[in-house]
Amino acid sequence: MWNKLVTSPISKWMQPGGPHPEVVLSSRIRLARNLSTIPFPHRMTEADAEKLVKAAEEGVREINLMGLPTKVELFRLANTPPLERQILVDKHLISPQQAKDSRHKAVAVSEDESISIMINEEDHLRIQVLSPGLQLQETWRIASLVDDALEHRLPYAFHEDRGYLTACPTNVGTGLRASVMMHLPGLVLTQQAGRLFHNLSQLGLVVRGLYGEGTEAAGHIFQISNQNSLGKAEEEIVAHLDAVVQKVIEAEKQARQHLHREMRLQLEDRVSRAYGLLSNARVITSEEAMRLLSDVRLGIDLGVLPRRDFSTMNELMVAMQPAFLQRSEGRELNPLDRDVKRASLIRSRLTS
Repeated sequence: MWNKLVTSPISKWMQPGGPHPEVVLSSRIRLARNLSTIPFPHRMTEADAEKLVKAAEEGVREINLMGLPTKVELFRLANTPPLERQILVDKHLISPQQAKDSRHKAVAVSEDESISIMINEEDHLRIQVLSPGLQLQETWRIASLVDDALEHRLPYAFHEDRGYLTACPTNVGTGLRASVMMHLPGLVLTQQAGRLFHNLSQLGLVVRGLYGEGTEAAGHIFQISNQNSLGKAEEEIVAHLDAVVQKVIEAEKQARQHLHREMRLQLEDRVSRAYGLLSNARVITSEEAMRLLSDVRLGIDLGVLPRRDFSTMNELMVAMQPAFLQRSEGRELNPLDRDVKRASLIRSRLTS
């Protein structure tokens, strides 16, 4: 299973079938959990960290007794090459923080890569479930089942008044982060994004980049998530985000239609140039590719380009990253070689 994790750029969240795929790439539920019998990560010893990994192995066995359609397997990251850890970051299966220092760290991943559990990250456990499109309610249902299975086997750190105890105070309470990854070129190009993001902050939501906190919004892709996890039930948090995201989707669609109606020639030129460059370029950086792929996605949705599956665009977001390119080539590549390989990959996928 590990070989598939680091050689295939496809995860379940990239595949077709989710609602509103033209705007919403994926829905994610993440739960922060700690054990009451082991010091929190910033205070634990190496022996504590190893004890936690062994406890997580017991928890994974409990998950696999649930009868889920996909099996979960635990992998230790200590001897994992940095390139392979970065591939897991690019596929959104682990966080950049989890990838930095792999000692006494592990990740449990389901066969379809919809479930991943980070072990010894900022918290003892970070349970994560990813689904394609806007499927927050269903994603929460699966995450809750996984959480219940782990809690059945592991003693969670829980306070009667404060809820689940976490390493960061902002996660105390439910320990829940619900997020949606969205492609919002319409709102950016019509200069409505700044006002929208300000309004979202007033509603208790936060907007981050492609890989979460501290990252850039490459290719007009943003993550919108709840900011607070204390004081509301999990179902309330998920329902609130779902309702707001529905409005963001509508605003984005209106912005796209405005561009198509009022700036049709300029839009068609922009999209066609992007497709032409991607289909013919011999050298391209990841930053330029992300920007151009954003325009192509927009063109597909508006009918400027022939209709095609958005899963191809999602897959390319991973397959064209430096780590995956080098892993698939089987050797380290210098920046120019990576840019050449990336251009060749994109040409073959877009013109096939």
